[in-house]
Amino acid sequence: MAQEDDNAQRDAASLHRPVLPVETLAALNPRAGGRYLDGTLGMGGHASAILSAAPDIELCGLDRDSEALGLARQRLAPFGQRAHLFHSRYSDFASVLGELGWPSIDGALLDIGVSSMQLDSAWRGFSFCGDGSLDMRMDQHSGQPSAWHWVNCESFARLKECIAELGEDPQAGRIARAIVDARQKAPIETTAELAALVERAYPAAWRARGRRHPATRTFQALRMAVNDELGELRRFLDGILSWLPVGGRLVVITFHSLEDRMVKQTMRHWAEACRCPKHVPLCVCGHQPEVRILYKKPLQAGEAELAANHRAGSAKLRAVEKIAEAGVGA
Repeated sequence: MAQEDDNAQRDAASLHRPVLPVETLAALNPRAGGRYLDGTLGMGGHASAILSAAPDIELCGLDRDSEALGLARQRLAPFGQRAHLFHSRYSDFASVLGELGWPSIDGALLDIGVSSMQLDSAWRGFSFCGDGSLDMRMDQHSGQPSAWHWVNCESFARLKECIAELGEDPQAGRIARAIVDARQKAPIETTAELAALVERAYPAAWRARGRRHPATRTFQALRMAVNDELGELRRFLDGILSWLPVGGRLVVITFHSLEDRMVKQTMRHWAEACRCPKHVPLCVCGHQPEVRILYKKPLQAGEAELAANHRAGSAKLRAVEKIAEAGVGA
Protein backbone atom coordinates (compact mmCIF):
# COMPACT_ATOMS: atom_id res chain seq x y z
CA MET A 1 0.00 0.00 0.00
CA ALA A 2 2.85 2.40 0.85
CA GLN A 3 4.35 1.74 -2.59
CA GLU A 4 0.99 2.53 -4.24
CA ASP A 5 0.76 5.82 -2.30
CA ASP A 6 4.29 6.76 -3.37
CA ASN A 7 3.43 6.01 -6.99
CA ALA A 8 0.28 8.14 -6.79
CA GLN A 9 2.22 11.07 -5.39
CA ARG A 10 4.84 10.76 -8.13
CA ASP A 11 2.12 10.54 -10.80
CA ALA A 12 0.48 13.76 -9.57
CA ALA A 13 3.84 15.49 -9.35
CA SER A 14 4.79 14.44 -12.88
CA LEU A 15 1.46 15.59 -14.30
CA HIS A 16 1.55 18.97 -12.59
CA ARG A 17 4.40 21.43 -12.15
CA PRO A 18 3.19 24.42 -10.11
CA VAL A 19 4.21 27.81 -11.49
CA LEU A 20 6.37 30.24 -9.52
CA PRO A 21 6.70 27.81 -6.59
CA VAL A 22 9.50 29.66 -4.77
CA GLU A 23 7.92 33.07 -5.32
CA THR A 24 4.51 31.83 -4.19
CA LEU A 25 5.80 30.45 -0.91
CA ALA A 26 7.80 33.62 -0.22
CA ALA A 27 4.78 35.83 -0.94
CA LEU A 28 2.37 33.78 1.17
CA ASN A 29 4.96 33.38 3.96
CA PRO A 30 3.15 30.51 5.74
CA ARG A 31 3.79 30.44 9.48
CA ALA A 32 3.61 27.71 12.07
CA GLY A 33 0.10 27.05 13.32
CA GLY A 34 -1.46 29.00 10.46
CA ARG A 35 -4.55 28.17 8.44
CA TYR A 36 -4.42 28.69 4.70
CA LEU A 37 -6.79 28.54 1.76
CA ASP A 38 -5.76 27.21 -1.65
CA GLY A 39 -8.77 28.11 -3.77
CA THR A 40 -7.46 26.42 -6.90
CA LEU A 41 -5.94 23.25 -5.54
CA GLY A 42 -5.24 21.54 -8.87
CA MET A 43 -3.05 18.52 -8.20
CA GLY A 44 -1.71 19.92 -4.96
CA GLY A 45 1.70 21.29 -5.94
CA HIS A 46 1.42 24.61 -4.14
CA ALA A 47 -0.58 23.03 -1.31
CA SER A 48 2.15 20.48 -0.65
CA ALA A 49 4.74 23.26 -0.36
CA ILE A 50 2.54 25.25 2.04
CA LEU A 51 1.87 22.24 4.29
CA SER A 52 5.57 21.38 4.28
CA ALA A 53 6.51 24.84 5.58
CA ALA A 54 5.65 23.89 9.19
CA PRO A 55 4.40 20.68 10.85
CA ASP A 56 1.22 22.21 12.28
CA ILE A 57 -0.08 24.22 9.31
CA GLU A 58 -3.61 23.40 8.17
CA LEU A 59 -4.84 23.94 4.63
CA CYS A 60 -8.28 24.12 3.05
CA GLY A 61 -8.05 23.19 -0.63
CA LEU A 62 -10.82 23.72 -3.17
CA ASP A 63 -11.21 22.59 -6.76
CA ARG A 64 -14.18 22.04 -9.05
CA ASP A 65 -12.30 19.53 -11.21
CA SER A 66 -13.02 16.09 -9.74
CA GLU A 67 -10.13 14.43 -11.56
CA ALA A 68 -7.59 16.95 -10.24
CA LEU A 69 -9.08 16.75 -6.75
CA GLY A 70 -8.65 12.97 -6.70
CA LEU A 71 -4.98 13.27 -7.61
CA ALA A 72 -4.49 16.01 -5.01
CA ARG A 73 -6.00 13.77 -2.32
CA GLN A 74 -3.40 11.13 -3.11
CA ARG A 75 -0.54 13.61 -3.24
CA LEU A 76 -1.49 15.25 0.06
CA ALA A 77 -2.35 12.05 1.92
CA PRO A 78 0.92 12.13 3.92
CA PHE A 79 -0.26 15.34 5.59
CA GLY A 80 -3.25 13.52 7.06
CA GLN A 81 -5.96 15.61 8.71
CA ARG A 82 -4.03 18.84 8.18
CA ALA A 83 -5.29 18.89 4.57
CA HIS A 84 -9.03 19.57 4.20
CA LEU A 85 -10.05 19.12 0.57
CA PHE A 86 -13.40 20.01 -0.98
CA HIS A 87 -15.07 19.77 -4.39
CA SER A 88 -16.10 23.42 -4.70
CA ARG A 89 -15.80 26.59 -6.72
CA TYR A 90 -13.32 28.95 -5.14
CA SER A 91 -15.95 31.70 -5.10
CA ASP A 92 -17.84 29.56 -2.55
CA PHE A 93 -14.90 29.55 -0.14
CA ALA A 94 -16.86 31.25 2.66
CA SER A 95 -19.36 28.39 2.85
CA VAL A 96 -16.56 25.82 3.01
CA LEU A 97 -14.64 27.70 5.69
CA GLY A 98 -17.86 28.00 7.65
CA GLU A 99 -18.36 24.25 7.36
CA LEU A 100 -14.84 23.75 8.74
CA GLY A 101 -15.58 26.15 11.58
CA TRP A 102 -12.72 28.48 10.64
CA PRO A 103 -13.54 32.11 11.54
CA SER A 104 -10.55 33.43 9.58
CA ILE A 105 -7.51 32.33 7.58
CA ASP A 106 -3.91 33.48 7.71
CA GLY A 107 -3.45 33.50 3.96
CA ALA A 108 -5.09 32.62 0.66
CA LEU A 109 -3.75 31.55 -2.73
CA LEU A 110 -5.30 31.48 -6.19
CA ASP A 111 -3.55 30.06 -9.25
CA ILE A 112 -6.18 30.56 -11.94
CA GLY A 113 -4.50 29.00 -14.92
CA VAL A 114 -5.60 25.83 -16.70
CA SER A 115 -3.52 22.86 -15.56
CA SER A 116 -1.28 20.81 -17.82
CA MET A 117 -3.48 17.79 -17.13
CA GLN A 118 -6.55 19.62 -18.41
CA LEU A 119 -4.78 20.94 -21.50
CA ASP A 120 -3.20 17.59 -22.30
CA SER A 121 -6.44 15.59 -21.93
CA ALA A 122 -7.92 15.95 -25.41
CA TRP A 123 -11.30 14.59 -24.32
CA ARG A 124 -11.75 17.54 -21.94
CA GLY A 125 -11.84 19.91 -24.94
CA PHE A 126 -9.63 22.66 -23.51
CA SER A 127 -7.02 22.52 -26.27
CA PHE A 128 -7.04 22.51 -30.05
CA CYS A 129 -3.83 20.48 -30.13
CA GLY A 130 -5.78 17.21 -29.87
CA ASP A 131 -9.22 16.19 -31.07
CA GLY A 132 -11.89 15.91 -28.41
CA SER A 133 -15.43 16.86 -27.57
CA LEU A 134 -16.35 20.52 -27.18
CA ASP A 135 -16.68 20.46 -23.39
CA MET A 136 -14.25 22.83 -21.60
CA ARG A 137 -16.08 22.63 -18.26
CA MET A 138 -13.84 22.61 -15.20
CA ASP A 139 -16.62 20.70 -13.42
CA GLN A 140 -18.15 18.26 -15.85
CA HIS A 141 -20.88 17.39 -13.35
CA SER A 142 -22.03 20.97 -12.86
CA GLY A 143 -24.92 20.81 -15.31
CA GLN A 144 -23.73 24.07 -16.84
CA PRO A 145 -23.70 24.48 -20.65
CA SER A 146 -20.53 23.23 -22.30
CA ALA A 147 -18.55 24.80 -25.12
CA TRP A 148 -20.68 22.74 -27.52
CA HIS A 149 -23.69 24.80 -26.45
CA TRP A 150 -21.83 28.06 -26.95
CA VAL A 151 -20.60 27.08 -30.40
CA ASN A 152 -23.84 25.57 -31.68
CA CYS A 153 -26.58 27.52 -29.91
CA GLU A 154 -25.48 31.04 -29.00
CA SER A 155 -26.29 33.95 -31.30
CA PHE A 156 -23.81 35.58 -33.63
CA ALA A 157 -23.82 38.68 -31.42
CA ARG A 158 -23.01 36.74 -28.24
CA LEU A 159 -20.29 34.72 -29.92
CA LYS A 160 -18.68 37.84 -31.34
CA GLU A 161 -18.85 39.58 -27.97
CA CYS A 162 -17.35 36.56 -26.19
CA ILE A 163 -14.43 36.17 -28.60
CA ALA A 164 -13.79 39.93 -28.76
CA GLU A 165 -13.92 40.60 -25.02
CA LEU A 166 -12.62 37.41 -23.41
CA GLY A 167 -10.33 36.38 -26.26
CA GLU A 168 -9.37 39.95 -27.22
CA ASP A 169 -9.33 38.75 -30.83
CA PRO A 170 -9.61 41.47 -33.52
CA GLN A 171 -11.07 38.87 -35.90
CA ALA A 172 -13.99 38.08 -33.59
CA GLY A 173 -16.63 39.09 -36.12
CA ARG A 174 -15.19 36.90 -38.88
CA ILE A 175 -14.82 33.96 -36.52
CA ALA A 176 -18.35 34.24 -35.14
CA ARG A 177 -19.78 34.49 -38.66
CA ALA A 178 -17.82 31.41 -39.76
CA ILE A 179 -19.14 29.44 -36.78
CA VAL A 180 -22.75 30.44 -37.39
CA ASP A 181 -22.54 29.69 -41.13
CA ALA A 182 -20.93 26.28 -40.53
CA ARG A 183 -23.40 25.09 -37.89
CA GLN A 184 -26.35 25.78 -40.20
CA LYS A 185 -25.12 22.85 -42.30
CA ALA A 186 -24.23 20.52 -39.42
CA PRO A 187 -23.39 20.85 -35.72
CA ILE A 188 -19.75 21.52 -34.85
CA GLU A 189 -18.82 18.54 -32.69
CA THR A 190 -15.10 18.47 -31.97
CA THR A 191 -12.18 20.70 -31.03
CA ALA A 192 -10.42 19.85 -34.30
CA GLU A 193 -13.45 20.96 -36.32
CA LEU A 194 -13.65 24.25 -34.45
CA ALA A 195 -9.90 24.92 -34.68
CA ALA A 196 -9.90 24.33 -38.43
CA LEU A 197 -12.95 26.55 -38.85
CA VAL A 198 -11.33 29.42 -36.94
CA GLU A 199 -8.10 29.02 -38.89
CA ARG A 200 -9.95 29.30 -42.20
CA ALA A 201 -11.78 32.40 -40.93
CA TYR A 202 -8.50 34.22 -40.34
CA PRO A 203 -7.17 36.33 -43.23
CA ALA A 204 -4.27 34.60 -45.00
CA ALA A 205 -1.92 37.49 -44.25
CA TRP A 206 -2.67 37.23 -40.51
CA ARG A 207 -2.10 33.47 -40.56
CA ALA A 208 1.24 33.93 -42.32
CA ARG A 209 2.67 36.32 -39.74
CA GLY A 210 0.99 34.93 -36.63
CA ARG A 211 3.21 33.41 -33.94
CA ARG A 212 0.48 31.20 -32.50
CA HIS A 213 -2.44 29.20 -33.81
CA PRO A 214 -5.39 31.38 -34.91
CA ALA A 215 -7.74 29.40 -32.64
CA THR A 216 -5.81 30.21 -29.45
CA ARG A 217 -7.88 33.22 -28.45
CA THR A 218 -11.22 31.66 -29.43
CA PHE A 219 -10.58 28.59 -27.28
CA GLN A 220 -9.49 30.82 -24.41
CA ALA A 221 -12.63 32.94 -24.72
CA LEU A 222 -14.98 29.96 -24.83
CA ARG A 223 -13.29 28.33 -21.82
CA MET A 224 -13.59 31.54 -19.81
CA ALA A 225 -17.24 31.95 -20.77
CA VAL A 226 -18.16 28.32 -20.07
CA ASN A 227 -16.62 28.49 -16.58
CA ASP A 228 -17.58 32.12 -15.82
CA GLU A 229 -13.95 32.71 -14.89
CA LEU A 230 -14.11 36.50 -14.53
CA GLY A 231 -17.28 36.22 -12.46
CA GLU A 232 -15.63 33.65 -10.21
CA LEU A 233 -12.65 35.93 -9.65
CA ARG A 234 -14.80 38.98 -8.94
CA ARG A 235 -16.93 37.13 -6.38
CA PHE A 236 -13.82 35.81 -4.65
CA LEU A 237 -12.12 39.20 -4.47
CA ASP A 238 -15.30 40.82 -3.17
CA GLY A 239 -15.31 38.49 -0.16
CA ILE A 240 -11.79 37.39 0.69
CA LEU A 241 -10.37 40.44 2.47
CA SER A 242 -12.79 40.19 5.40
CA TRP A 243 -11.51 36.66 6.12
CA LEU A 244 -7.91 37.80 6.53
CA PRO A 245 -6.68 39.17 9.87
CA VAL A 246 -4.16 41.98 10.00
CA GLY A 247 -0.93 40.38 8.78
CA GLY A 248 -2.77 37.89 6.57
CA ARG A 249 -1.72 37.63 2.95
CA LEU A 250 -3.41 37.07 -0.39
CA VAL A 251 -1.45 35.74 -3.40
CA VAL A 252 -3.02 35.55 -6.87
CA ILE A 253 -1.40 34.09 -9.98
CA THR A 254 -3.08 34.97 -13.28
CA PHE A 255 -2.46 33.95 -16.88
CA HIS A 256 -4.78 36.34 -18.72
CA SER A 257 -4.66 40.11 -19.10
CA LEU A 258 -8.29 40.65 -18.07
CA GLU A 259 -7.84 38.63 -14.88
CA ASP A 260 -4.55 40.34 -14.07
CA ARG A 261 -6.14 43.74 -14.62
CA MET A 262 -8.99 42.89 -12.24
CA VAL A 263 -6.57 41.71 -9.56
CA LYS A 264 -4.28 44.72 -9.98
CA GLN A 265 -7.12 47.25 -9.82
CA THR A 266 -8.74 45.57 -6.82
CA MET A 267 -5.49 45.44 -4.86
CA ARG A 268 -4.78 49.07 -5.68
CA HIS A 269 -8.27 49.99 -4.46
CA TRP A 270 -7.66 48.16 -1.19
CA ALA A 271 -4.32 49.97 -0.81
CA GLU A 272 -5.80 53.46 -1.30
CA ALA A 273 -5.91 55.91 1.55
CA CYS A 274 -8.23 58.84 0.86
CA ARG A 275 -11.30 58.00 -1.23
CA CYS A 276 -12.78 61.46 -1.34
CA PRO A 277 -13.95 62.80 -4.73
CA LYS A 278 -11.10 64.40 -6.65
CA HIS A 279 -12.65 67.87 -6.43
CA VAL A 280 -12.47 67.84 -2.58
CA PRO A 281 -9.27 69.76 -1.66
CA LEU A 282 -8.69 68.04 1.72
CA CYS A 283 -9.43 64.51 2.85
CA VAL A 284 -12.58 64.28 4.92
CA CYS A 285 -13.29 60.55 4.60
CA GLY A 286 -10.55 59.41 6.97
CA HIS A 287 -10.16 56.17 5.10
CA GLN A 288 -6.94 54.27 5.65
CA PRO A 289 -5.30 51.65 3.41
CA GLU A 290 -6.45 48.11 4.13
CA VAL A 291 -3.48 46.35 2.52
CA ARG A 292 0.15 46.76 1.65
CA ILE A 293 1.03 45.76 -1.90
CA LEU A 294 4.07 43.49 -1.64
CA TYR A 295 5.49 43.97 -5.15
CA LYS A 296 5.33 47.08 -7.31
CA LYS A 297 5.36 44.91 -10.41
CA PRO A 298 4.03 41.35 -10.73
CA LEU A 299 6.50 38.53 -10.30
CA GLN A 300 7.09 36.38 -13.38
CA ALA A 301 8.97 33.18 -14.17
CA GLY A 302 12.70 33.36 -14.69
CA GLU A 303 14.73 31.72 -17.43
CA ALA A 304 15.29 28.47 -15.53
CA GLU A 305 11.59 27.93 -14.86
CA LEU A 306 10.63 28.86 -18.42
CA ALA A 307 13.12 26.33 -19.76
CA ALA A 308 11.47 23.61 -17.67
CA ASN A 309 7.87 24.78 -18.06
CA HIS A 310 7.02 26.97 -21.06
CA ARG A 311 3.43 27.36 -19.84
CA ALA A 312 4.70 29.57 -17.02
CA GLY A 313 5.50 32.30 -19.55
CA SER A 314 2.27 34.23 -19.08
CA ALA A 315 2.00 33.78 -15.30
CA LYS A 316 1.90 36.92 -13.17
CA LEU A 317 1.94 36.87 -9.37
CA ARG A 318 0.52 39.72 -7.31
CA ALA A 319 0.30 39.75 -3.51
CA VAL A 320 -0.90 41.93 -0.64
CA GLU A 321 -0.66 41.89 3.14
CA LYS A 322 -3.59 43.14 5.18
CA ILE A 323 -2.64 46.05 7.45
CA ALA A 324 -6.01 47.33 8.71
CA GLU A 325 -9.69 46.45 8.86
CA ALA A 326 -12.03 48.08 6.37
CA GLY A 327 -13.04 51.64 7.12
CA VAL A 328 -10.58 52.22 9.98
CA GLY A 329 -10.00 55.94 9.98
CA ALA A 330 -7.43 58.30 11.36
